[in-house]
Amino acid sequence: MFTGIIEEVGTVRKILKGQHSARIDIHGKTVLEDLKTGDSIAVNGVCLTAVSRSSHSFTADVMHETLNRSSLSSLQQGSYVNLERAMAANGRFGGHIVTGHVDGMGKIIHIQQDDIAIRYTISAEDAIMKYIVEKGSIAIDGISLTVAGLFNSCFTVSIIPHTASMTILKIRQVGDLVNLENDIIGKYVEKLQSPPSLKEKKNNITQDFLSKYGF
Repeated sequence: MFTGIIEEVGTVRKILKGQHSARIDIHGKTVLEDLKTGDSIAVNGVCLTAVSRSSHSFTADVMHETLNRSSLSSLQQGSYVNLERAMAANGRFGGHIVTGHVDGMGKIIHIQQDDIAIRYTISAEDAIMKYIVEKGSIAIDGISLTVAGLFNSCFTVSIIPHTASMTILKIRQVGDLVNLENDIIGKYVEKLQSPPSLKEKKNNITQDFLSKYGF
């Protein structure tokens, strides 16, 4: 589990691409302080496993499914990436629940300076848009952000200078693809309210039940 609070921006040192997979070596500093082989680390919001590490970098394998669903397939030597270690049990929960399992990609269609902030407009497919709510949370390239505006096929976020300086959003341009992860709570609520199929055992979770217990 992650919080969406980026710890540092790393750099892809090497990338070895197979037919349907890749192995990436990423230079970092902060995230390496207590990183061990086998630990989870979010790279642009994608949960990967560190399969090896050195004093200056770590290596992770990226499987076929991950390449299909995320923008990691476009990484090259020298690419910058957002990095976050898994949340410590005794740490502050500064963002929102981020699993590192991206739902798909969005495209930046507009960038506008808004006084001290920068407003990004991002388009996404219906399967992602249906879980986005105004003033709700969404992870963009692993960054926990608040939805500022919501439209039929796109949404906006507004970021402060600190977020821009600490993440790769500052170098993103119109047309770039970004990884999107919806707030997981909405997906669980939808699943609980979905009518069971004929093959499934009927459950007692109803709208009245959820309302009774504060949902």
